[in-house]
Amino acid sequence: MALAADLEQADLVVANNVLAHVPDINDFVAGIARLLKPTGRVSIECPHLLRLLAGNQFDTIYHEHYSYLSVRVVQRIAEAAGLEVVDLEELPTHGGSLRLWLAHQGSTDPTPAVQTVLAAEAEAGLETLDAYAGFQQRAEAAKHGLLEFLLQAKREGKRVLGYGAAAKGNTLLNYAGIRADLLSAVADRAPSKQGKLLPGSHIPVAPPEQISAESPDAVLVLPWNLIEELRQQLPGMELVAAIPELRRWRGI
Repeated sequence: MALAADLEQADLVVANNVLAHVPDINDFVAGIARLLKPTGRVSIECPHLLRLLAGNQFDTIYHEHYSYLSVRVVQRIAEAAGLEVVDLEELPTHGGSLRLWLAHQGSTDPTPAVQTVLAAEAEAGLETLDAYAGFQQRAEAAKHGLLEFLLQAKREGKRVLGYGAAAKGNTLLNYAGIRADLLSAVADRAPSKQGKLLPGSHIPVAPPEQISAESPDAVLVLPWNLIEELRQQLPGMELVAAIPELRRWRGI
């Protein structure tokens, strides 16, 4: 209320990759409604629950995310605040995200894109338990596939390095119980991470140049959404990702 009193109402409110991090999501959206002009628009980006389930992206479920959102859920939250979802775009970021456009109720008609994604969510059964049946088993299968790959590499005397000290990677490594005996180092471009240890697994974080220097037999890409980028950066290198299941690429 203090913010709304101190500022003029906004034509546009942008909240990219924020909504899933908010403890009191209803209060947060109600605050956005207070800040928004009667003719204003809200742009919200967040990972899409439908893509999380379809892509077995269990490694994105970790401490800083309070919510895993569908269009239907955001629609309900918006309606409680006097807003509505009037348009949306499907984005490739974070394994499949949504850019949702909100407006005050009755100010404009929703586009067909909203109904299209709502229909896809309904077909997938997101409002039922059926959509979530087997999710644990798929996560375990991915974990086992990764462990089998790393154990086989160790038996054969092959060297595997990791790439990307990202939150999703730490979630996967700790879930699978992987330590430095199977993955001796993880490279990352952030100087703030280099020379430190990954939380839980205590795997050392190295600069990316270590990959070129050591020329490992394979690179385990923990932020799997960067595969295509890394294929360009690591020509000729075998790249491996564990999500949604173990997959291999060759750098180009």
